[in-house]
Amino acid sequence: MDEARRSADRDLEQARDALDRGDLHRAADHIAGAISHAPNRAETHDLLRHLAGRTDDALELFPIEQHAFVGTVVARAHLLAAAGRPEDGLPLLVAASGHTPGADWADVPWMRDPELAARIEPGLLARIVMQLCTAIGDPAPEAGRAALQPYLILIRHAVDAHADHAMLLGAASALARRLGETTEAVDWAQRGARLRPSKLAEIWLGYAYRSADRLPESLAALRRAVMYDPEDLSLYADIAATLADADRMDDALAWIDRALSQDPDFDCAVHTGHRLRYRADGDLAHLVRLADFQRDHPDDSHEHTDLADCCAEQPWLSRVPAATDPPADPTREPFVAGPPTPEAVERLRRVAHPFWPHPPAAYDAALGLVLVEPEDLLALIARPPSAPGDELGRALAAHDPALWSRCVQVWACLGLLHHRTDEPWPESTRRRLLTDLATGGLDTITEAALFALVTYAWVDPSARTDVAALLTRRLDDAATLPGLAWSIAHLALATPNLPTGIRERATAIARAEEDLAVSLVPRQRSPRAARLRRWLSGR
Repeated sequence: MDEARRSADRDLEQARDALDRGDLHRAADHIAGAISHAPNRAETHDLLRHLAGRTDDALELFPIEQHAFVGTVVARAHLLAAAGRPEDGLPLLVAASGHTPGADWADVPWMRDPELAARIEPGLLARIVMQLCTAIGDPAPEAGRAALQPYLILIRHAVDAHADHAMLLGAASALARRLGETTEAVDWAQRGARLRPSKLAEIWLGYAYRSADRLPESLAALRRAVMYDPEDLSLYADIAATLADADRMDDALAWIDRALSQDPDFDCAVHTGHRLRYRADGDLAHLVRLADFQRDHPDDSHEHTDLADCCAEQPWLSRVPAATDPPADPTREPFVAGPPTPEAVERLRRVAHPFWPHPPAAYDAALGLVLVEPEDLLALIARPPSAPGDELGRALAAHDPALWSRCVQVWACLGLLHHRTDEPWPESTRRRLLTDLATGGLDTITEAALFALVTYAWVDPSARTDVAALLTRRLDDAATLPGLAWSIAHLALATPNLPTGIRERATAIARAEEDLAVSLVPRQRSPRAARLRRWLSGR
């Protein structure tokens, strides 16, 4: 926040200087910059009004082009509102809020004016609101809801002005439930369904009931929606998810099977089905099959989060687990001659992070290290550089100083996966390097290399038997080492195609260390660690 305020101060000062020189385009650029840092700051809006008074066409100073700067978009929205065209400015604010939902783009007086809701055609407003709903998440993250309240005020005014517009009521319900206003969401959806019964009205009503934990009524509404359109298989997936929330897993999976019997590759049913089956029995194979499906079907109807939701908070599936900072294994042979280059350190700092959505996403994110030579990646593993001086680095230094070094080693090992990818896996350089790191000792380097190998098994089915065999050997080797045994056990539990007996042994090792009276495993859910994880993962 302090950095944003300082950046806004600098932009405002430069904007004033440009205005004094008569350089209106330069002033506009700096005003847009100030808005991007402090959207609702009064001085910025005063300066924007002053700029508009210096020209007959202030809009020309804030053009909307492809990949327009968000500050330019918001400034243009405010100028349109000031020119008596707020209905033209609203879609621009919505676009900005969709880009960064947690920013206060809409916290301006003209958005709270009841006349704005009255003058916008209700069908158009409904479409604009649905565009916003698509962008902000369902539900919207609690941390960003305050910034979206002006839209809720607008929609309340609109419902008062257009009380008999069914589509507006449905869109209003969709926005209200995303922002946690479940009573209004249910009321508006009920009114819309009474005014104009339809498949869409029942869907809005079903979702509103579900957000209010009125699951029987939600199921009834969604079933009515199916009666309108029995071929809409996404409704089958919605009903399955609602049944699962009601602890009716068998019925939920029956709806998934009905959908898949009509279309075995229907993405919503496949994603929901694997998520629910994993929820039912905890078998990692469901998640691996889901990852395979995602890889083989890159053009799904919309973005799905089922795999990330199932992996969230789980050691190695979505994060580097908390750990002590043990020394390197003294038996490990040196594997690098010199330190990493400054360029390699900089590239790694751009990529390294203790969280990822799921292993295939970590593999994709490490592609940014393809420009770092393997020798530099090995140097980073042997001599992790200090944490960056940015917000991430400061947070890690304050809460878990050892975590950064482990992140470096993890991401450098992931980077090795992207070198010489034309070589067949069994004889590849990347396999040899990572296997040497994984078997050359028992320490944090072992963990990092094993995670990279496990990650590769997620993205290349042909490597799964090989990687599972290596994890089995390393699990045996580490079984008597406190802390490391727990971590490698969780790596084994994240490994595709691990034999059932080995998986059971890994589970027993992990639980044995967690159940010790004086745990040898650093606490994974301490309040401080939990706050750090929520902050780092954006939750």
